[in-house]
Amino acid sequence: MAGAYKTPGVYIDEKNAFPNSVVEVATAVPAFIGYTEAADNKGSSLAGKPWRITSMQEFVSCYGGPPEDRFEFVKNADATTPSDFKSAGSGYVLRRKNGQPDTFRYYLHHCMLLFFQNGGGVCYVVSVGNYTDAGAQVKPLQDGIDLLLTEREPTLVVIPDAMALPQADCIPLQQHALRHCGSQMKNRLAILDVSDGYRERTDPQGDCVAAFRDGLGTDFLDYSAAYYPWLNTSIVQDTDLGLASFVDVAELKALLLAEAGGSAAPKALQDILAQIGNAARDPKGKTGPSDAELHKALLSVSPTYASILQAIQRKLNLLPPAAAMAGLYTMVDNTRGVWKAPANISLNSVVSPAVAITQDVQEDLNTPSTGKSVNAIRSFLGEGVLVWGARTLDGNSLDWRYINVRRTVLMIEESLSLATKAYVFEPNVATTWITIKSMASNFLTGIWKRGGLAGATPADAFNVFVGLGETMTADDILEGVMRVTVLVALSRPAEFIELSFQQQMQKS
Repeated sequence: MAGAYKTPGVYIDEKNAFPNSVVEVATAVPAFIGYTEAADNKGSSLAGKPWRITSMQEFVSCYGGPPEDRFEFVKNADATTPSDFKSAGSGYVLRRKNGQPDTFRYYLHHCMLLFFQNGGGVCYVVSVGNYTDAGAQVKPLQDGIDLLLTEREPTLVVIPDAMALPQADCIPLQQHALRHCGSQMKNRLAILDVSDGYRERTDPQGDCVAAFRDGLGTDFLDYSAAYYPWLNTSIVQDTDLGLASFVDVAELKALLLAEAGGSAAPKALQDILAQIGNAARDPKGKTGPSDAELHKALLSVSPTYASILQAIQRKLNLLPPAAAMAGLYTMVDNTRGVWKAPANISLNSVVSPAVAITQDVQEDLNTPSTGKSVNAIRSFLGEGVLVWGARTLDGNSLDWRYINVRRTVLMIEESLSLATKAYVFEPNVATTWITIKSMASNFLTGIWKRGGLAGATPADAFNVFVGLGETMTADDILEGVMRVTVLVALSRPAEFIELSFQQQMQKS
């Protein structure tokens, strides 16, 4: 300023010609909450602490491996329950070592594999306990969600281990996640799984989708999306299974021997079975074959053993879809942008949906009278398994019906919010208003050019208003309030495409 000059001379005063730029925030950074084998980073505990990772290798390094899922089998006495495998004309049901079919299964590790297989990248993990705990509990998982209150980067919340809870406990946990996203943070979306989503909706035990909708309530539905059914995946390979997959190898040996004819069983099979579980040393001090060697030998001579392992593999590969969708969101955002609906895209490492959904069956999922839309995952001939829905749970809302619309607005809000922090306590005058308007307009123009906003011109795509008499009154300025109004025309997916055909008269 001229008044500050005391000595004659030439002074240079550089002025900024351009406003500050708006940095687009990351849009697909999920936070996974659940139970892990360990929680340690080079001697520093990660228990109850949100931790940022970028790969499955880093997850294993910090959080360990999968849970030790061991099974027993019992004869199927319930005609309405399908058998997992058959032996000697009898059907058998596999049960985990706690005696329940799926209670207390920890899903997080396998779901993390599914996330990275489907394009996942940067994410946060909150370990709320380890596999020695007495099953998944509501309170630690709720506390894990609350730990994310101090983290601004995550934009998605995924809780695979919610599926280990009975539905009476799962619904309050999911409602807690909705309040976190829609009331407390307002910058992220919850991807929800449906409890027992591997069942048909006509299952005698009840309609899992109806129970999900009835229990969830009506608050903050536009901050969430749900998917049905669960997925039959290929995450767990046959090489991951063996004799250690059984609770009682003696029970297994008895079953295999009886299946093969008891004392009339082939000698090769009897020899292998005799060595299983026998850790005695021979006179020379050498041990017998390892469990891995016995497992391979048993596979070659016992079809029943192979069928039991296949049944275990199918059970372990049945996973809820939310983690896969988080990976798919990441892939779509990186290749097309957050404004592209995450649908009509195939899933990797997925063999089939657990329930086959037809056009008619999907009608109630997509457009129910309650408005709580649940996105379908369907298998199409020659195309594989596709995500066939792009709606939030607030399906009746014209504003927030579509996932990509909700997530695009969250991205714009968060990006502009962070950028305008630089102008807090700046003079509430025209020069500041023009700077903020230019900054926001430049940012939205870039979004429009990339296809994120609808309109033939920037003026059709957005408008930014700020100023006295435009968005503020004189009282607002006296009270230190600057109001900025941003209008955006968001692109919506072509969810329903109608082709009309009509015959015309022959012209030649």
